Amino acid sequence: MDLERARSAALEAAEDLFYARGIQAVGMDEIRSASGVPLKRMYALFPSKSVLVRACLEARDTRWRAQLAAYVDSRPGPPRERVLAVFDWLYSWFSEPGFRGCAFTNSFGEIGATDASVAGIARLHKDAFRAYVTGLVVAAGQSQDSAWACVLLAEGAIVTAALSGTPEPAHQARRAAARLLAHPVVT
Repeated sequence: MDLERARSAALEAAEDLFYARGIQAVGMDEIRSASGVPLKRMYALFPSKSVLVRACLEARDTRWRAQLAAYVDSRPGPPRERVLAVFDWLYSWFSEPGFRGCAFTNSFGEIGATDASVAGIARLHKDAFRAYVTGLVVAAGQSQDSAWACVLLAEGAIVTAALSGTPEPAHQARRAAARLLAHPVVT
């Protein structure tokens, strides 16, 4: 197995295991078994579990944001509809088998207090999501306050969907966002 294939296999196995069971519950030997990458090669690619966790989060961030943007970009209609498309995409994500909420929130809650780099990646992800949604809301002619409200609706839907085990919070948040966009926040 060449280096790039080994790196990809290790990242995929680690990300799946970390997301399904939590970072602390998964050992490097388990990742080795799931990926088929020899432990020596694994440690050559990722000198520590912390390095592997960061690489998984960075890859997930890139993929997650690209999928969201592709979905929103594919939606026709006025700018307001692009904002609401975020919530449609969330519904689809929440409906996926094995959905366990936001990997960044989960990792921050699990090890963010003891691993500043993981906390930093989680914050960067949330900042990027906030900036993306803010751009959509402002392009729809709304205020920064309305943008923050839409971000909070989305973040609340993510947590609520994970805890409740149903994708419905995305629809509920979408309806609230539609009302908000019809009657924007003014400060």
